[in-house]
Amino acid sequence: MNHFANILSVNNILLDINVTSKKRAFEQAALLFENTQGIPRATVFDSLFSRERLGSTALGHGVAVPHGRIPNLTKPAAAFMRLSNPIPFDAPDNQNVGIMVILLVPENATQEHLEILASLAKTLSNAETREQLLSLDDPEAIYDLFTQQ
Repeated sequence: MNHFANILSVNNILLDINVTSKKRAFEQAALLFENTQGIPRATVFDSLFSRERLGSTALGHGVAVPHGRIPNLTKPAAAFMRLSNPIPFDAPDNQNVGIMVILLVPENATQEHLEILASLAKTLSNAETREQLLSLDDPEAIYDLFTQQ
């Protein structure tokens, strides 16, 4: 997933975030993207929440990949959030989610969007990778794990 290195930065990796719901998690993600990429938090939140209303972005095994299309975004952007306490996410396996990879893409990035999602799903389906994401305490190490896949 080397192309992931271009859309994820160490600054967009948050560990052990204390949230109690999807809404609160999306608020944290929106604030992060506003602070690191200058994307208005309301735009990020609305995009993520609108997509989630179409169906859960949880993959199972405690993982979700919330994603949304952002007007005027020129290239995809990503963030990683590990939650201190897993939250309900309407996952197919009914497991609460503790690992979130948030993906924002330009409005017209259909093929690229799908390729990134497929690559993420493959990486996150690996049990060893999930265990490392839950145990690593250094954002640099998590960044390296994603970008060296």
